[in-house]
Amino acid sequence: MFGYRQKQTRSSTHGSSRRRFAWALVLLSLAAPTFAASEEDEMKGFIVDQAISHTGHDFYRAFSERLRSTSRLDFNLVVRERPSARWGSLIWVEYEQRTIYRRFLPPNTVDLEEIAYEAADLVKAQILQRRLEILLQDTTDLEKDEL
Repeated sequence: MFGYRQKQTRSSTHGSSRRRFAWALVLLSLAAPTFAASEEDEMKGFIVDQAISHTGHDFYRAFSERLRSTSRLDFNLVVRERPSARWGSLIWVEYEQRTIYRRFLPPNTVDLEEIAYEAADLVKAQILQRRLEILLQDTTDLEKDEL
């Protein structure tokens, strides 16, 4: 009888350590995706509208429509506006916290869609040029975040 209790105790301690090990594996497997996430895993394809006026929102709609129809959106943009009742609106587009397009729109702009389409084409060209510059940079001595 004494030997049976020892066997039971050993197997119960052995079983509890197996359970602890199994729980540890489950917790590590749940936490693994958060450890593997990096900066390249960010979501892309957003064009954020931070326009204020009706003119700014119309520009944003035409601009984003043109970009979505002509290119694969593997980047994020922000369209900002500073309106003025007297002078019109200053519109600018940011890519990676840098202004790549800026234009002043007079108050009663008639050909807003054409201006927005031209802006979208120019922004797309600027992004391609920026990516090419990054690829051609000589970064043998420095990491990208040190530039």
